[in-house]
Amino acid sequence: MIYLDYAATSPVRREVLDAMLPYLTQQFGNADSLHALGRQAALALRAARDEIAAVLGVAPYEVYFTSGGTEADNWAAGGIARDADGGILVSPIEHTALLTPASRRSAAVCRVGEDGIVSPGHVRDALAREGGMSLVCVMAVNNETGCVQPVAELAAVAHDGGAYFFSDCVQAACSCDLKEIARCCDALSLSAHKAGGPKGVGVLVVKKGVPLSALIAGGEQERGLRAGTSNVAGAVGFACALRLAQEERGAFVRHTGSLRDAFEQRILSELGGEVRVDGERRAPNISHLTFARGGPALLSVLDLAGVACSGGAACSAHSTRPSHVLMAMGRPQEEALRGVRFSFGMTTTQEEACSAAEIVIESYKKMIRI
Repeated sequence: MIYLDYAATSPVRREVLDAMLPYLTQQFGNADSLHALGRQAALALRAARDEIAAVLGVAPYEVYFTSGGTEADNWAAGGIARDADGGILVSPIEHTALLTPASRRSAAVCRVGEDGIVSPGHVRDALAREGGMSLVCVMAVNNETGCVQPVAELAAVAHDGGAYFFSDCVQAACSCDLKEIARCCDALSLSAHKAGGPKGVGVLVVKKGVPLSALIAGGEQERGLRAGTSNVAGAVGFACALRLAQEERGAFVRHTGSLRDAFEQRILSELGGEVRVDGERRAPNISHLTFARGGPALLSVLDLAGVACSGGAACSAHSTRPSHVLMAMGRPQEEALRGVRFSFGMTTTQEEACSAAEIVIESYKKMIRI
């Protein structure tokens, strides 16, 4: 199996697993217990929060642990400035984890270009059209196309319009400077398993002074806003993974970008007009291709041939609906059903990328002959 679905999830790094193991075995205490084991867990949780805050350049009390990116996005869409006057403005290419809760809150949608980029003008026009908005949400890197959004400029437009700015940074942890992004955002979300950390742990960062409503009642955890026993091992693993991802960002960009470009060039040279690359200004590790024929059938053929990839977001993998991201970019519904996402990681080899390209070419030719 050649694994090209790192945008869906990545393997836990050995360093991360080693950091987590003590808190899954000998030091298993509840971080809210008052005995020695509890105090050890509390210290580990505090250290993890401090480390994540340092990586992002924010204050530790601005970091809230969650069960993952979906929960963090839900919390942001439903809890930031919830009681303020004004609605919420979202881009049409957001993950459904944000779009669904936003739809319950007087949501408005701005435009996105055919290139997959939300421009400052798109947001400015939407704010002028809709009137007062309390929150603007645009993700940093789209999870399907990999298009990198101009977060700093978008945040400036939101602030000029009197709104807070939130960015889903789940796909940005390995390729973008998170400290730079965090500097201009009022809030952002992250998920550990996209960057070599464990599944089931994420972070919502909310800056001081930004109103945030409680998510889960029943305990004092996360400053009384998200009750529940703290996932100490997950937090420790997340902190380790995030630090390593940001330290190795340059190497990640060079390695995955080289593989992605060679992979695409080989497929395009052989299939020509049968395939198109989706989006511009993309993260280096994501290649989203739309084929003239195939759709879900091509995914099945590739799976049988030994290439693991996806038709878009893993959370929507079982849906038969067309990609809302491609449709927002102006693609017809039929075409929006035929996208395939390939994504690369640091452990992907040049041999694997080259072999995968040949398998894609042969699988597509075989499928259209059938």
